[in-house]
Amino acid sequence: MVLYSQSNDFLNEFESLIDNEKVQLIPDKMIFSQKLIWGERGLLRKTGISKLSIENREKELILREKMLKAHQIIGYVTFAAMIAQGIIGGKLYNGENDLYDTHKDLGNFVTASYFVGASLSLLAPPPLVSKEIKGLNNIRAHKILANLHLPAMIATNIYSDRDRDIHKASAYTAFASYTLAIIAITFNF
Repeated sequence: MVLYSQSNDFLNEFESLIDNEKVQLIPDKMIFSQKLIWGERGLLRKTGISKLSIENREKELILREKMLKAHQIIGYVTFAAMIAQGIIGGKLYNGENDLYDTHKDLGNFVTASYFVGASLSLLAPPPLVSKEIKGLNNIRAHKILANLHLPAMIATNIYSDRDRDIHKASAYTAFASYTLAIIAITFNF
């Protein structure tokens, strides 16, 4: 029911913008991955897979909504798995070596779900318009924190078998910044 309502909001906003004489189908500002794939000269435009038209942008906005909803769901699953991973990791550091394989397997799951979720956000079609809001808001905070937890996740994986101290510090950094990113996007401020 909520998804249907959100889809109608997207379509209503889209249709009201189309009624204007000058229609801008993509925003001026996009993140690098959106510009590379969905931009006016992006991969999908050049190959003809998704030409820049009103009909295709309408489909792209629906796809965007589904991808961002999946990003959100996978984000919560990843968060729960990170908590379990932290509990098991703590026991492992305290000498319960029989949990090593569980820790490693769960770590692989966390890594996979994290990067699938990140990809859904980074590869989603751009919004219809880019709304610039001055100051700090929940979306900007979420994006800033992503710039912290992404390299921390990479470092956690690189140092998992190389350096326990760096692995632990990067895992704590990834978890803390990821937690704050979830809080920022969940609660508007």
